[in-house]
Amino acid sequence: MTHDDSIVTAALLVIGDEILSGRTKDKNIGTIAEHLTAIGIRLSEVRVVADVEGDIVDAANALRQRYTYVFTTGGIGPTHDDITADAIAKAFGVGIDVDPRALALLKPHYEKRGIELTAARLRMARIPDGAELIANSVSIAPGFMIGNVIVMAGVPLVMQAMLTDVTARLRTGLKMFSRSLGLDRPEGEIAEIFAAHQAEWPDVSMGSYPSFGDGRFRTELVLRATDEVRLIESLQQLKLKLSIS
Repeated sequence: MTHDDSIVTAALLVIGDEILSGRTKDKNIGTIAEHLTAIGIRLSEVRVVADVEGDIVDAANALRQRYTYVFTTGGIGPTHDDITADAIAKAFGVGIDVDPRALALLKPHYEKRGIELTAARLRMARIPDGAELIANSVSIAPGFMIGNVIVMAGVPLVMQAMLTDVTARLRTGLKMFSRSLGLDRPEGEIAEIFAAHQAEWPDVSMGSYPSFGDGRFRTELVLRATDEVRLIESLQQLKLKLSIS
């Protein structure tokens, strides 16, 4: 990784009819968000699109113009509806075919297991021209990175392996620190104090998250900032205003 004191942003493009239908519950968004936050990349937007080439192309092109990086998950398997690689190639205006580097990974892997490298499995070796491969230590078939777009599998374990591999190539920026304050009070009771505090500390992002359980209203206040000293000072001042020791 290369690090500087700038703000590095990212978007996540989740691809797949199964996500939109509710059949598959996405488990990758939280993992990616947590990982990027930890290394100093701000995940600023998440989109979910169906297995429709035009929709994937449009979303990828829009997001890659707006953010430092675009991560995608899903649609790089062996079946007919796995069209992410083709869509990303189209978004960049480049060709796509079986990549010798990917083939060199897949062929011995399947031969060792006594499994035929069928046309369907070869689809997982199709990589857009000019892309870098992203290693997959779980099931071998690689992801890829082209420009600022990072294309990963949708299977959580495989996605995590690819995310780990690609991290070393990313530029990272200012890390965002966070602190939380749990209150056994409803939001309405502290809303005005909290709003006034936010106005006094514009460099600290503040959010309020209510919950209800055991017959009681609770509120969690979360403060986030790139300056940890300012963050702690803001939290301490907020506690004083809320009469919390």
